[in-house]
Amino acid sequence: MNRVRDTFDYPIHFHPEMELNFIENGKGMRRTIGYSSEEIDDFELVLVGPNVYHGWEMSKCDHAVLEVTIQFHNDLFSDSLLRRSLMRPLREMFQRSVHGILFKKHEVERIAPRLKKVSEYDGIDYFLELLSILYDLSKTSGQKLLSAAQLPSYEFENSDKTKLFYDFIQENFAKKITLDEVAQLLNMSKVSFNRFMKKTTNHTFIEYLNEVRIDNASRLLAAKDYSISEVAYMCGFNNMANFNRKFKELKKLTPSAYRKKYFSFKHIE
Repeated sequence: MNRVRDTFDYPIHFHPEMELNFIENGKGMRRTIGYSSEEIDDFELVLVGPNVYHGWEMSKCDHAVLEVTIQFHNDLFSDSLLRRSLMRPLREMFQRSVHGILFKKHEVERIAPRLKKVSEYDGIDYFLELLSILYDLSKTSGQKLLSAAQLPSYEFENSDKTKLFYDFIQENFAKKITLDEVAQLLNMSKVSFNRFMKKTTNHTFIEYLNEVRIDNASRLLAAKDYSISEVAYMCGFNNMANFNRKFKELKKLTPSAYRKKYFSFKHIE
């Protein structure tokens, strides 16, 4: 779907299809993926995995925007196709999409003309062009994972280590965790572990741990069952000033403002 819109407000919703969403001239809009919410730049391209909460609102944007939305079911590309070594970048990108993926601006500008034209194709031509666009995106660098708390159920190249890492972080993020401790758990040197983190999450260990903590804090704040100080403690922050600072850094809102705005999600299936 390719259209110019004076208003582009989609309440937070989810659906089983994957979604590639391109926005041009959208500076000032606010995007929510999972429990991540932030203001977008003038060019935006996001890949959203199946059943991931997402939505956009005009927020500070007061002008028309161009939007291209492409939805496709995750079984459009067969397992046998994605298992081929040539398709590894695409397979791994689909696996990461459970977090929501934001692509670099210069990559978006490069591929934008193709995104604007894809709706002109149909049949096998549409399929081949979509496959080509997705494959080219999968090979781009600097893909940003938007929501660390939504964990994948897939296998990475180092599946055993990855599962051990994710399970450990999810079970222990409320406690003090050091890089040395996790590296030893995975039987890795610190150098190898840092490479593993970059490849698996595109974050440093501390960045990833803070995002998991803040994403979980967002979930608890949205549920409105606990006080803000209780949420901070439950998510590994023993210092309220540090919690408030880190939360605002990642969510662009204070915990109290976030709770006021997002305590009730309205899902549209």
